[in-house]
Amino acid sequence: MHSTVFTPDNRYLVVSDLGTDKVTLYPFSQARGTLDSARSYTVDMPGGSGPRHFIFHPNGKWGYLVQELTGNVTLFDYAKGKLKPRQTISSLPTGFDKSFTSADIHISADGQYLYTSTRDEANTIAIFKINTKTGVLRQLSQQGTMGNTPRNFNLDPTGNFLLVANQNSDNIVVFRRNPKTGLLRDTGHHVQVGKPVCIKWVQ
Repeated sequence: MHSTVFTPDNRYLVVSDLGTDKVTLYPFSQARGTLDSARSYTVDMPGGSGPRHFIFHPNGKWGYLVQELTGNVTLFDYAKGKLKPRQTISSLPTGFDKSFTSADIHISADGQYLYTSTRDEANTIAIFKINTKTGVLRQLSQQGTMGNTPRNFNLDPTGNFLLVANQNSDNIVVFRRNPKTGLLRDTGHHVQVGKPVCIKWVQ
């Protein structure tokens, strides 16, 4: 199991299992703080895809899963503890044929853009436009991360910046984000820090 996230209604825990290629929803009791494995619901992903990180759209109706071993992002419809896959799209640069593993996934607060990171010989952030009526993704661009192994990245609370943690080059790179286009631009501000793997905001 690689990651967990609660559904927007806080009634289920979504578990991405990279090793078994499954995504499982466990009913969650807020009163007891427990999960009910007997009533869990599982979605089988393609063999060898490697489900990694899952995120919900701000509208609570759609979920997106990035798969580590194929570089794909899958769109799901979500309702009442069930996920229904509807689109799968590659997050890799066009024609890319070198080694890679996909890592992180985030959505802008306005629900307009989705971002994923890819490591190894890619070292890129893929930028997708979200159709706000259907949830369907369209890849817009690829942004180099100015470092090696972008295991994690995050949008700042204003939505104007995206920070990338490049684990194997020991740096955090600050990109300015254009809220209208979703595109990124290197600010030139790079923070040296040993093996960064996760960026979180405290408000």
